[in-house]
Amino acid sequence: MKEKKDRQGVTFIAVIPARYASTRFPAKPLAMLGGKPVIRRVYEQVSGVFDQVYVATDDVRIQEAVCAFGGKVVMTSADHTSGTDRCFEAYTKVGGGRDVVVNIQGDEPFIQPSQLLAVKACFDDPATHIATLVKPFTADDPFAALENVNSPKVVLNKNMNALYFSRSIIPYRRNVEKKDWLKSHTYYKHIGLYAYRAEVLKEITALPQSPLELSESLEQLRWLENGYTIKAGITQVETIGIDTPEDLARAEEFLKLQSL
Repeated sequence: MKEKKDRQGVTFIAVIPARYASTRFPAKPLAMLGGKPVIRRVYEQVSGVFDQVYVATDDVRIQEAVCAFGGKVVMTSADHTSGTDRCFEAYTKVGGGRDVVVNIQGDEPFIQPSQLLAVKACFDDPATHIATLVKPFTADDPFAALENVNSPKVVLNKNMNALYFSRSIIPYRRNVEKKDWLKSHTYYKHIGLYAYRAEVLKEITALPQSPLELSESLEQLRWLENGYTIKAGITQVETIGIDTPEDLARAEEFLKLQSL
């Protein structure tokens, strides 16, 4: 297939890392959602935006499932500690010289084309090394959502580049009551979708873990500490990621409502 280029002449390849082993939800990529495996739903959402899409896995059961629905799959090492590392191995095997590698989580069956396009658009800026996605909290969100340590926050500069990511609330609103924080400032929730220029992906996977990364358990802090630029696209879409069987049940209900 002839590769598609965006208006800046940049070419993309999408990689969906998928592991069979999971502490909270073993075999999650193969769990059925509305009659299809979760990994298939992710793949189909992504295929509408990218002409090159691969599932990167270390398990033959996932490989067989992807092949069964006609998807592309590449086998990768079982020793990777992050989806970023798995993406790089996949790219070295099938990348074909694409300029940008997009890392889509295999547990996001409702990822929207608008979100993928927002990340692609970050590379209209030739200075972008890495791109990601953020969603503004709303004034109506409960304060508990802002406090949730499993939902990292990010602060951005005027060029939409990330200054810092944290599990804590950033920035702290001095002399403002907490009940008014979401009303008086725009806070951004980080959405774990990444895209990297191919040469940058090669470099960041060779970096040792950094102090800030180890402190917050957020790998993107390693990239910031080493001077890489992370540009953020904005989405207003709320998706349902699947981390647990309970999340899968919620996703089933969400899917039923969409079909009404």
